[in-house]
Amino acid sequence: MPTDGPYASPLTALGEQQAARVADAFAAPPALIVSSSFVRARQTAEPAVKRFPETPYEEWPVGEFTYLGALHGPRTTSEQRRPHAEAYWERLDPAYVCGGDGESFQALIARVHVFLDRLAGLREEGLVAVFTHGIFMKAVIWSLLSGVGEPDAAAMRGFRQFGEVCEMPNGVITELRRLDGSRGFRVVGGGTAHLGEASTVQRILD
Repeated sequence: MPTDGPYASPLTALGEQQAARVADAFAAPPALIVSSSFVRARQTAEPAVKRFPETPYEEWPVGEFTYLGALHGPRTTSEQRRPHAEAYWERLDPAYVCGGDGESFQALIARVHVFLDRLAGLREEGLVAVFTHGIFMKAVIWSLLSGVGEPDAAAMRGFRQFGEVCEMPNGVITELRRLDGSRGFRVVGGGTAHLGEASTVQRILD
């Protein structure tokens, strides 16, 4: 199905159902709600924002990995983009910028570390609900597991392999818990019980 590009693509009816189930899954109000600036992330956060109107809302640079740049244009399908995506990952150049305005893999990992540092530096106690995207969240988990800060070709290959075996369903809730006495985090596997039959999976080449 053609999309309107990564920034402007809205939620589908299924996505709206998943967003409502995510909002209903919170047992208590979050201390902060964070979203990327992408339309579908803001729409996913909207039910939670409406449910918890007293909770502060912020937009952080946690948008999806737009590595295809202009090649991921409006009204293109995943099948039309697949050859470009395959070529990008086979190139194994972390500094490569595709399509004229794509994000490099190096820039993605740098953005992940900025996010983790910002999260660790928050003074607020309590849950921070972050509405982000599949590949970005995979990059967060992979960065925590691998410890890679400045990726080379081997690291990029490793991330792609990780991304292909790590399923990240739309609407999944993955926890990052602070490590005692440090600014680090441990990953608690994602939960999908709140989604029921509405669970769907995003893959790295979608």
